[in-house]
Amino acid sequence: MAPDAVHSIERLRRARFAVAAVFCVHGAVTGSFATRIPWIQEHAGVSAGQLGLALAFPALGASLAMPLAGAVSHRFGARTALRGLLALWTLSLTLPSLAPNVWGLCAVLFVYGATAGMSDVAMNALGVETENRLGKSIMSSLHGMWSAGALIGSAAGTVAAHLGGDARLHHLIAALVLTALGLLFCQGVLDVHSTPDAEAPPRFSLPPKSALIIGAVGFCAVFAEGASLDWSAVYLRDELGSSAGLAAASTTAFALTMTIARLAGDWVVDRFGAVRTVRVGGAVATLGGVLVVLAPHAAVAMAGFGLIGLGVAVVVPLAFAAAGRSGPNPSQAIAGVATITYTSGLIAPSAIGGIADVTSLVFSFGLVTLLALGLVVGAGVLRPGDRKATPTPTPDGAPAKTSGPVGG
Repeated sequence: MAPDAVHSIERLRRARFAVAAVFCVHGAVTGSFATRIPWIQEHAGVSAGQLGLALAFPALGASLAMPLAGAVSHRFGARTALRGLLALWTLSLTLPSLAPNVWGLCAVLFVYGATAGMSDVAMNALGVETENRLGKSIMSSLHGMWSAGALIGSAAGTVAAHLGGDARLHHLIAALVLTALGLLFCQGVLDVHSTPDAEAPPRFSLPPKSALIIGAVGFCAVFAEGASLDWSAVYLRDELGSSAGLAAASTTAFALTMTIARLAGDWVVDRFGAVRTVRVGGAVATLGGVLVVLAPHAAVAMAGFGLIGLGVAVVVPLAFAAAGRSGPNPSQAIAGVATITYTSGLIAPSAIGGIADVTSLVFSFGLVTLLALGLVVGAGVLRPGDRKATPTPTPDGAPAKTSGPVGG
């Protein structure tokens, strides 16, 4: 192999590790926030229903802001855009714990969701671009790194909750550390720029029909993930009378199974196929939901949340891959699926809270169980086609120019 080609491949490998680290940082913010939701709820003095209302605002912020990520990347380049958007997201971690009441919480969670959505689109776009240039599947492991970050963040949050620490100080320290790490890791990602004659992507556009079908399967998985991540600690505390430390540990258990499954996901899919993997995963997640609903004590509920995480772990990476093969415009399809699945994760917590306010959290997780069962039914839409991605190294190892960032 020519020295230039070797150098180019090495640069792509470094870019893969860098974008994986970015996924980890992004997940750590979510894990840090999720474990302190009970503290934030108590500090702001909000009921379960009011908390559900507040948790709808990240979905609203993300829905309005996510389509802007492509325009930002088009103007500034993918690396610069990711650097700025990720920093906004990590710093937004400081906001929820400062909210004095339900309306303040709604306002800060709107900002929290907007920054989360834009940075999520930017990093997934670079993940898909890196995968295409390497010519092999990496998206499951990238999402595994996101789960690893969520695990790290939730583990730190569990310790802070167990020690009775103030979430304002905890989140300030976490935000500063994660911002510094994010800026460092962004230096190594691909620096993709649009060609001079390329038109800027539309700020708002409807996803194609192919993305809607694939996104429906992703919606089921991410709804179960978002509900479990944000409500597992509250479920153990309110329904099973667990301590704050044990309740927070349930979030950690959920993140742990998600991490393991996603890191092993590429190997499992290559061995058993996407459809069979998702069908078996849906059955496992359904069993987990049943355990949560019927749990007589905390250990059974924690096992149930772990099985939900194990079952839904690889669905979203496979949905992105299926979208990329679903039609003549892979970038638009990937962006559509990303919007649907991400919005599902932000809607889920508020929906769970609203249902719980009228009925109970047990009934809410009955709905999660039914959606997990939907994965068994809908797995066929993720059937793989011919993989056309090939590595595209340039002679000098520099990133090739494209007409626009993928997935924006």
